[in-house]
Amino acid sequence: MKKILTLLLGVVTLAQVSAQNMEKTVEVGGAPMYPSKNIVENAVNSKDHTTLVAAVKAAGLVETLMSAGPFTVFAPTNAAFGKLPAGTVETLVKPENKSTLTKILTYHVVAGKLDAKTIAAKIKEGNGTAVLTTVQGSTLRVSLKGKNVVLTDEKGGTAIVTIKDVYQSNGVIHVIDTVVMPG
Repeated sequence: MKKILTLLLGVVTLAQVSAQNMEKTVEVGGAPMYPSKNIVENAVNSKDHTTLVAAVKAAGLVETLMSAGPFTVFAPTNAAFGKLPAGTVETLVKPENKSTLTKILTYHVVAGKLDAKTIAAKIKEGNGTAVLTTVQGSTLRVSLKGKNVVLTDEKGGTAIVTIKDVYQSNGVIHVIDTVVMPG
């Protein structure tokens, strides 16, 4: 009986690996992002998003981003966080700054699954600019500059989408090169 259970477990594991290998993945931070996994399950494997993952944990948002969603996440890279003034990230992840960190992180999330095609259609409908309401409650302006999707935050800062349409089981991620800030 033990041998049969071990064999069955092996078959199930092999089937899961085979299914993942058949999925259309996008590589982010040196790791494949699987559409069958949720935002957090994928993000933890990206070496370019360790700061974002640490911040999400510090803000207590892991459970939310593992839920059904769907969510559109504009995910800043480690380099994007590195553009912030020295000491900013270290200060934000302190427990006493959890509310500020949560406000910043949820400003990077929009309810719904907005892939690049949907965002482009919204930009076209808006005659060159779309306004997205974030789950934080503020707005992000989205436009095109050449072929690049550009986010403009409420403070006038901009971020460029560097990798688009990283599909997740509970939404889509667009990698961005700068942290955007609510007003």
